[in-house]
Amino acid sequence: MSSISVAGRLRNWVGGAWRDAEASEYLDVFDPATAEVIAQVPLSTRQDVEMAVAAAEAAFREWSRTPVPRRARIFFRYHQLLVEHWDELARLIVRENGKSYKDAYGEVQRAIENVEFAASAPTLLMGEQLANIATSLDSGMYRYPLGVVAGITPFNFPMMVPCWMFPLAIVCGNTFVLKPSERTPLLAQRLAELLEESGLPPGVFNIVHGSREVVQGLIEHPTVRAISFVGSQPVAAYVYSEAAAHGKRVQALAGAKNHTIVMPDANLDEAIPQIISAAFGSAGERCMACSVVVAVGSIADQLVEGLKSAADQIRIGNGLEEDVLLGPVIRAEHRYRTLQYIDAGIQEGAVLVRDGRQDRVEADGYFIGPTIFDYVHPSMKIWQDEIFAPVLSIVRVDTLDEAIALANESRFANGACIFTNNASAIRKFREEIDAGMLGVNIGVPAPMAFFPFSGWKDSFYGDLHANGKDGVAFYTRRKMITARV
Repeated sequence: MSSISVAGRLRNWVGGAWRDAEASEYLDVFDPATAEVIAQVPLSTRQDVEMAVAAAEAAFREWSRTPVPRRARIFFRYHQLLVEHWDELARLIVRENGKSYKDAYGEVQRAIENVEFAASAPTLLMGEQLANIATSLDSGMYRYPLGVVAGITPFNFPMMVPCWMFPLAIVCGNTFVLKPSERTPLLAQRLAELLEESGLPPGVFNIVHGSREVVQGLIEHPTVRAISFVGSQPVAAYVYSEAAAHGKRVQALAGAKNHTIVMPDANLDEAIPQIISAAFGSAGERCMACSVVVAVGSIADQLVEGLKSAADQIRIGNGLEEDVLLGPVIRAEHRYRTLQYIDAGIQEGAVLVRDGRQDRVEADGYFIGPTIFDYVHPSMKIWQDEIFAPVLSIVRVDTLDEAIALANESRFANGACIFTNNASAIRKFREEIDAGMLGVNIGVPAPMAFFPFSGWKDSFYGDLHANGKDGVAFYTRRKMITARV
C-alpha cells in the first residue's frame, strides 16, 4: 500500500499500516533546489498520537519478549536492504533536503553504521554477574526495555538522526514512535517501508507526522517512557524540561557554534579543504559545521586568502548535479534569515571577505553562496548565534591560550577542532577546550556510532547521550538480582 495518496498527501504509519491523519491542515513539502511542491504532510492531532502510542503499547509485550538474537537478525536484514537501496535513499535526501549527492550518500553511510551497531545487540545487552559477593550469595545485573519510546528529529539529517534512535531503541526491546521533521518527511516513509520488508512486526515502529501538537502529545502521553530529540537549542531546552517534568527520560541534542583553531604550523594545503567542506557542506545546516575559524598569529592572512580562493571554486546548485558541493538552504524563510545575519555582520563591523549574496544560480530554489567574514569579535551576533547556513566567521588571536579562551566563551560546546603538528598544542587543546567532540587535523569531529555523540553546555540537555553505550543505557533499565544459592 502506497504511503502517498493520489493527492500527494502523506499518511502516518501506525500499527503496520498507512493511515490517513486526523488532520485539518497540511503543509507543503518543497524541493529546496527548485521550490517545487513534492508532497503535503499532515499536521497530525493528539488523536493521531494516541493511536500510534496505543499501537506501540500493544506490540510491546510480545516484542520485548522476542529473543535478542532474533531482534538482531531483523536489523541484519534491514542493513542489507539499506545497502541495496543506498543510491535511492541518497537521492531522496537530496530531493527533500537539498544537500549535495555526496553529502547525502555519506549520510546514508552514517545511518547504516548505526544499524550495524544495533545489530550487535546480543553483546550490547549483556548484563554483569559476580559470584560469592558474600557467603552463598551471588549478584547480577540484567537489562530490560523501557516500553514505548519516541523520537523527534530535524530536517538536516532526515536519515542519519532517526537511525541514531529507532534501531538501537527497538533492538533493545522497546517499541517506537517517530515524529520526523515536517520539512523532510519522505525519507522516514521509506525507512518504514524497508523496516516492514525486513520482517519487523506491526506496531513496533510507528510514524506520526506533524508539528507542535504532536511533540506536545508525545511529551505529555503517560505511556511514552523516553524521548530522544535533535533540533534547535530553544526547542531542545523546552522538550527537556517539559518531558522531564512528565517523568520521562530525555536526551535533547541542541545547537552549536563549533570553533576550528588553526595554528601557525598548520599545513594549509590540508586544512583549507577540510575547513571548506566542514563550513559549507550540507549548506552549513548541521550541528557539527565549522562556523568559526580562529586564526592564531602570523598564519591569518594566508589562511583567509586561501579560504576565499577555495570558496570561489565551490560549485553551487542542485545537489543531484555533478560536482555540486553547496546546495540550497531548506526554505525561503531560512534564506531570508541568513541574509539578515549577513547584514548584521556588516553593521557590527566585521569585514565581508566573500559575499554569498552575489552568487547566482539558474534555479528557483533557496540558494545562498559561501559567505566569509574576517575580523569577527565575540560581541557580534554572527559569532554568538548558530546561523545554520553557509556563513563562516574568522577571528584573529595571537596565542593558543587566547584561541581556547575565545572558544570557551561560547554557550555552545558541541565540537571543536585544531590544525597543528605540535604535540604540546594538541594536548593543551584536548585538556582545556570546553567541547564534547574534538578533532585534530580534521574538519568534522563527529564520532562513529559505537561512541556517544557527546555535546556539552547548551548543545545538550540530559544525562545519557545518543549512540554508543550511552544509547544502550538510555533505552534500557536495569534489574539487580541477589540470590542465595
